[in-house]
Amino acid sequence: MRIRTLVLATAASALIATGAFAQQQNTNIRGTVSAFDGKTIAIKTNDGRDVSVSLPETVAVAATKAFTLADVKPGMKLGVTTVKGPNGAVMAIDVRPIPATANEGLSAYDLAPESTMTNATVEATAVGTNGQELTLNYKTGTVKALVTPSTAMSASTPGERTDIKPGETIFVAARREGDALVAARVQVSKGGVKPTQ
Repeated sequence: MRIRTLVLATAASALIATGAFAQQQNTNIRGTVSAFDGKTIAIKTNDGRDVSVSLPETVAVAATKAFTLADVKPGMKLGVTTVKGPNGAVMAIDVRPIPATANEGLSAYDLAPESTMTNATVEATAVGTNGQELTLNYKTGTVKALVTPSTAMSASTPGERTDIKPGETIFVAARREGDALVAARVQVSKGGVKPTQ
């Protein structure tokens, strides 16, 4: 009887832990700022939803600045979102510099259907007929991604909470706490340059 009780208690604890974990899953929010009162950001998402995200005092706000292929150098660490092109080529849809201390790897991403995020070091660049090819080394493998004129590119730069204004484009990495969304990372457009992630 005691063993059965222990098993049931363990299973119940696991379910509670799983539920708590599910409630704290991260979610990425992309859209336009509707309002900001200094504590809560109202956002009209790209898919037409209205969401509110609380912004803790401890979370720094990043703004956005221009970034181009001319800024890409071998040895630089980039975050590159890719999709498969119609001919099977790996097409970059988003390129941005990331900190040198960022973990490298390849994983599924939610920027576009079936997109992949590669955090990697630029091993080589080559100019082709359809764009510029980046060879990205993420330690356990390499990816060759084609950057075209339609590839979105931007870089993060330190910002202020006052940069969060109605009409600005915003990216928020948030976590769910029950029914609430709490920002863990925020990047907002500035000077017409939009977050591309």
